[in-house]
Amino acid sequence: MKKERSFVEGSVFGGMIRFALPVLGALILQAAYGAVDLMVIGRFGDASGISAVGTGSTFMQMVTFVITSLAMGFTVIIGQHIGEKKPKEAGDAVGTTIVLFAIIGIVMTILLEIFAGNLMTLLQVPEASYDKAVLYVRICSGGILVIIAYNVISGILRGVGNANLPFLFVGIACVVNIIGDLFFVAVLKMDAAGAALATVLAQLVSVIASLLVLRRQKLPVSFAFAQCRIHRQELKKILNIGIPIALQEAMVQISFLVINTIVNHMGLMPSAGYGVAQKIISFIMLIPSSVMQTVSAFVAQNVGAGKPDRAKKGFFTAIITGCSVGVFIFFAGFFGGGFLSAFFTQDAEVIAQSALFLKGFSADCILTCVLFSCIGYFNGYGNSIPVMLQGITSAFCVRIPVSILMSKLPNTSLMLVGLATPITTIYGIGFFFICFVWMRRRKNGAF
Repeated sequence: MKKERSFVEGSVFGGMIRFALPVLGALILQAAYGAVDLMVIGRFGDASGISAVGTGSTFMQMVTFVITSLAMGFTVIIGQHIGEKKPKEAGDAVGTTIVLFAIIGIVMTILLEIFAGNLMTLLQVPEASYDKAVLYVRICSGGILVIIAYNVISGILRGVGNANLPFLFVGIACVVNIIGDLFFVAVLKMDAAGAALATVLAQLVSVIASLLVLRRQKLPVSFAFAQCRIHRQELKKILNIGIPIALQEAMVQISFLVINTIVNHMGLMPSAGYGVAQKIISFIMLIPSSVMQTVSAFVAQNVGAGKPDRAKKGFFTAIITGCSVGVFIFFAGFFGGGFLSAFFTQDAEVIAQSALFLKGFSADCILTCVLFSCIGYFNGYGNSIPVMLQGITSAFCVRIPVSILMSKLPNTSLMLVGLATPITTIYGIGFFFICFVWMRRRKNGAF
């Protein structure tokens, strides 16, 4: 069965759905093995462990998202080369990516191992959770190269239209992580350190499995080991797209870390509740994330094939489909926050704090489907500068100031802090609307 999907012909909705479902499945499993860490800690640990894993995993999630965002650069370039029917150039992009990300991984590992303590101090981790959070980050940092390897492999596969194999690989990681959490945390009582070990081990097993499977796959890319070097032309293309996307994601994630710091300052229980809420949100936001990845791959192939109208049709299809599902997720977050939080902890106060944050946040479930579709559309065109500008201005001009304002209101609560996210998304949608109008005028309606 052919697993590489061409987006340049056939039904737009059908093609996107068949690609988006395994992407969504992979994201669900990826979020699941992160959530299992907190769930097991919540059952076999205490509030300090929940706070440590909540803050530590939020930081590592930022690192992963930045890596994934940078990887979007070569996903788009490979997709465009496939649309252009240039397998050799696609292979050069793969070789450049392998060398580039190996260097990035080594540098990031060294920096995070050295400065883990400083980072947790900066995030104002509660004293009871500090040592556990530092150890969690240092153990996870030791697996940065593994995280990068997974994202490089997945990015290559999605660039050629194959979302099924990344789904398989993350499924393997999920199973290993659950077994590892139960062994390290429940049996060996290693608390946050055990959760970190289980995560790294799961990712390592997944990468090994992916390499074994890829040896048997025939991809529409002409690649040989000799191409594992920096090809300047491909590097320039990858970085021109990937750096603005990664910078945008970094600013967004830094703004969420600032919110984490604000909440940590509110006390141990709000910190623990926020940690639980963030794990639930990691599931809630899967629909928009899968929409963005699908739109990026769809638009990239159609732009490469010279079909901008079809690319635009895919963009609007993604908005309508994503928002339709987002309505149901909104109701689950707004009315069922307490029920969802109870899966992670039995502490009534932590559950209550988590539910409050979810009430404020939940409108974003619908709004982000529009925002992420816009991001995917611009990324697919290889025009990631507006994405970067939106991310930076959203983070520092809206999300952080609004969060600080909400946290300082009389009788404030996590619900008010949670409102900062949908307010920021409304700004982002308005920003892209202006960009669309400007780009269409500049290109005489061709964008």
